[in-house]
Amino acid sequence: MDTLVLSRIQFAANISFHILFPTINIALCWFLLYFRLRHSAVKGTPAAQAWEEAYYLWTKIFALTFALGVVSGITMSFQFGTNWPGYMEKAGNIAGPLLGYEVLTAFFLEATFLGIMLFGRDRVSDRVHLVATMMVAAGTTLSAFWILSLNSWMQTPAGFEIIDGKLHATSWLEVIFNPSFPYRLVHKFLASTLTAAFLIAGLSAWQILRNTANQGTHRALRCAVIAAAIAIPLQIVAGDFHGLNTLQHQPAKIAAIEGIWHTEKGAPLTLFGWPNEKERRTDYAVQVPKLASLILAHDIDAQIKGLDEFPDAHPPVAPVFWSFRVMVGMGVAMLLASWWCAWTLWRKGSLSPRQLRLLAGMTFSGWVATLAGWFVTEIGRQPFLVYGVLRTADLVADHRPGMVLSTLVAYLVVYVLLLAAYVLVLMYMSQHPAKPTPDAPQSPKAAMPIGGPA
Repeated sequence: MDTLVLSRIQFAANISFHILFPTINIALCWFLLYFRLRHSAVKGTPAAQAWEEAYYLWTKIFALTFALGVVSGITMSFQFGTNWPGYMEKAGNIAGPLLGYEVLTAFFLEATFLGIMLFGRDRVSDRVHLVATMMVAAGTTLSAFWILSLNSWMQTPAGFEIIDGKLHATSWLEVIFNPSFPYRLVHKFLASTLTAAFLIAGLSAWQILRNTANQGTHRALRCAVIAAAIAIPLQIVAGDFHGLNTLQHQPAKIAAIEGIWHTEKGAPLTLFGWPNEKERRTDYAVQVPKLASLILAHDIDAQIKGLDEFPDAHPPVAPVFWSFRVMVGMGVAMLLASWWCAWTLWRKGSLSPRQLRLLAGMTFSGWVATLAGWFVTEIGRQPFLVYGVLRTADLVADHRPGMVLSTLVAYLVVYVLLLAAYVLVLMYMSQHPAKPTPDAPQSPKAAMPIGGPA
């Protein structure tokens, strides 16, 4: 493997590890805000303690996830300079400001109010604490807004001109609200909702199975299951709109996703198969006639461009083809699991041990779907870094392959250890759900025993 391939793998490893944590926190903080609002609405009743316990546990998990997201995000941003200096040299006039807006408007907002959210529960009024939770939720949303705007611009660049080989913005509105941005934003928010919902439901189910549940566990479980049951059909609709947009702006990616090698009308949908790029066919294909045209263009006889239309400008087919099917398959599993559990909760009020084990087993299913979808998006953009404008091979740093390989191995070792530690800590927290205690320390006078100091 040469420097280009190794650098791509290294950046893929970094961003794959990083994206796990924002994908949880974008939606998790809105769950926390809901828990806090419910606590305020029923304050003074027995239910208030349950919502407080749910908020307490998941705030700690949010803080842990936030910390890992920050650390992995820093190492990822370093690689723009170490491995991809050509990207920042040519597109830095656009990428730099968008990344800066994310720090100034989102990260600082999150970091500032997160301290109040974590340590100010008994130091500030309930209203101020609620506002702090709301600000952190707004910060996570703003952060996703700017990052997805940049990523979407790299997929569907707009509002720029090229001067002396460098990209300059001519309209920041067109840069930010580029053609694919609205679809990616909605798709990502719904993906985060599903990821957080199945994490909450899975760990809550694990608590119930291990007999470590508290009053807040059942409320968190019910909230997560209902949120997932609502979000998954919305995600299917959003995915359809996203697919129509991708067909319009990135037809080579669609051809790779569906394994369509030659342009044809009434293209069949390949359910399964083995893409054979050398022979330019899909071996052992299981197909449904004309269904690809119906799904992709909403016209059973629509013409779909094949990979032969893009001889030197299409992505590797197998990774995109299989990643898409993993994403869709996990989405179907989420749909069935969430609807089954939501129906049972509505009819009986509680879940069976079999359903609890199912949810516990799907705790990290959102990660699987997110990574598969991310691979489709990013690998499907190849061979371009900025689609149709800047080729990836022209922007990589001129390092020796051995040096890139050594740092790649180091990154992978650290990330595997961090990920294992994160999962183990989550399991520990779920099995030892400490009850909320006052944040404010006792005053020296109140803590002093009768009779004064010894």
